Amino acid sequence: MEDINHYFWTKFKMLHQPNQNLLSVLFCLLFFGLSFAQEQKRIEIKYSGFLEFKEEDAPGLKVMTRDDSQQIHVLHEGVNMYCDQALLYSNEDFIEAYGNVRMIQGDTINMTAKYLEYSGKTKLAFASGDVVLTEPNSTLTTDTLYFDRVKQQSYYKTGGQVVRDSSGTITSKIGRYYMDTKKYQFVTDVVLTHPDYKINTKHLDFYSESGYAYLYGPSTIVTEDSKTYCEKGFYDTENKTGYGVKKTKIEYDNRVFEGDSMYFDNTRSFASATNHITVTDTINKSIIKGHYAEVYKDKDSVFITKRALAISVQQKDSIYIHADTLMVTGKPDKRITRAFRNTKMYKSDMSGKADSIHINHQTGLTQLINLSRLSTSDAFAVKRRPILWNLENQITGDTIHIKSNPKTEKLDSLIVFYDAFLISKDTISEDNYNQISGKSLIGLFDDKNNLRQVDVIKNAESIFFVRNDKQELFGIDKAKSGSLSIFFTEGEIEKFNRYNQIDAKTYPESEFPKNARKLRGFDWRDDERPKSVEDLFSDDPPLNLPIIKGLEDYVPQEEFFDEAMIDRIEKAEKSEKSKPNKNKKKTQNKNKKKRSKVSRHVPQKLMDSSKLKKENLKPVIKDNSN
Repeated sequence: MEDINHYFWTKFKMLHQPNQNLLSVLFCLLFFGLSFAQEQKRIEIKYSGFLEFKEEDAPGLKVMTRDDSQQIHVLHEGVNMYCDQALLYSNEDFIEAYGNVRMIQGDTINMTAKYLEYSGKTKLAFASGDVVLTEPNSTLTTDTLYFDRVKQQSYYKTGGQVVRDSSGTITSKIGRYYMDTKKYQFVTDVVLTHPDYKINTKHLDFYSESGYAYLYGPSTIVTEDSKTYCEKGFYDTENKTGYGVKKTKIEYDNRVFEGDSMYFDNTRSFASATNHITVTDTINKSIIKGHYAEVYKDKDSVFITKRALAISVQQKDSIYIHADTLMVTGKPDKRITRAFRNTKMYKSDMSGKADSIHINHQTGLTQLINLSRLSTSDAFAVKRRPILWNLENQITGDTIHIKSNPKTEKLDSLIVFYDAFLISKDTISEDNYNQISGKSLIGLFDDKNNLRQVDVIKNAESIFFVRNDKQELFGIDKAKSGSLSIFFTEGEIEKFNRYNQIDAKTYPESEFPKNARKLRGFDWRDDERPKSVEDLFSDDPPLNLPIIKGLEDYVPQEEFFDEAMIDRIEKAEKSEKSKPNKNKKKTQNKNKKKRSKVSRHVPQKLMDSSKLKKENLKPVIKDNSN
């Protein structure tokens, strides 16, 4: 690669008696470049110090050395250049500048370097050696810099650094500065370092006036308490806000936040996302999903909606909760999940529905709650109540609490407050239901998370379809009592005990009217029962996700050493060759040794080589800029 770059630069220098040591930088020369079609001004000497004419070394060569009063000062089309020593090839309108080189463009650009080459014909420049370019908003430092005044661009390929006070320091292997738009384009090993954050990316477009940064390719933004990843995104380095639109992910202390399009504000530790969102709790092993979400890190709060789904990951059987809106709040050891509006819950051995569900992960308490404002005012209508299904049992009541062991993940008990009602379908008859109702209900679970005992407290009523060992219907038992205990085996009633003020009677089936076989408040809702995760969304309206416009795709850098530049150089070459050299014979005969020395400035063999032809140069240039 170095041979290729040397080859190209030799091609540029051939017009202007190139230098002996590539040392430094030129950068600025902007805004007022004239085209080849227009008449161009020549490099003008404003102060030369000690001046020597070296026609014997090269036609038109002038050697200038500073004196004690000031540096050498030359001017070309609005650019002032200062140095300690300079070689001006007047015939080629080309200058080499050495020692404490300064270039000044108006009040916007100030560049310093150790060495500089500049052509007044092609308006191309090369500088090296501790190059520092300062513009009103940033400072660029590099070892070697190329500059094209016609395109108003500068370019480095061996590593550089840009500092903008409020944005931090940017380093990269390859960089380009577009002076008209005040835009930097960094490529390869790009790192932006700031006291509050650090950005690593493959490609970075940076605007020095605004501090806006556009990230392309695998990129990370790391702060003290977060890590953001995206493959296409934007970051405001001053306000510390941004967004990602491709594979965006934010990692907080104990959460991973992912979405198609994500906005984040690092000053508030806030983030919001749209479409295909996943928030993973790495400590509590829970996941919430949806299509719009907000995360407040400092408040340990997550809000999510649009087909919101909470997943409590367990070793044997995860719990899924779907609602219109989900909120997860609190520190990891005191986390609470709240689900609002049309809430459904699914587990392989249990499912439920309610207006809202409240889960305290620390205590293992899950509450199914209905809001009174959503209950009907019709005295003869069945009130809307929370509902729970366990195996073949349906349980309803005004409020249902489920208690589980947070460590073992096993169900412990449930409590139904007010208007408790338990229904299980008769195992044989299609239209018959075992029923229990009362003021409240307490249930206990076995090791398999199945109900093993139910106690109905106060105003217990029941209807049982009693069968013998051959599963033949023995009779229909209807009773009232103060309380009632029922014992289950694999979901079926094994036995029951009644207590206090018992009024019970078993009727033959023929003597028990069908219209009397249901207790008051009976409401069989099996068609509402979620039997899979997909069933949780069965009542949801069609979902139309917004179209995310996002950012334009990355536009690779155009070739700095492009075909237009080559045409410009070749045009200048032709005009140079067409000029007669009156001193050619005299110079050849006078001092052949000195001619040999000059030939090292103008390597004739390289100039005549077929490698310099345009068609062979294109792939070299492309490779060089990448």
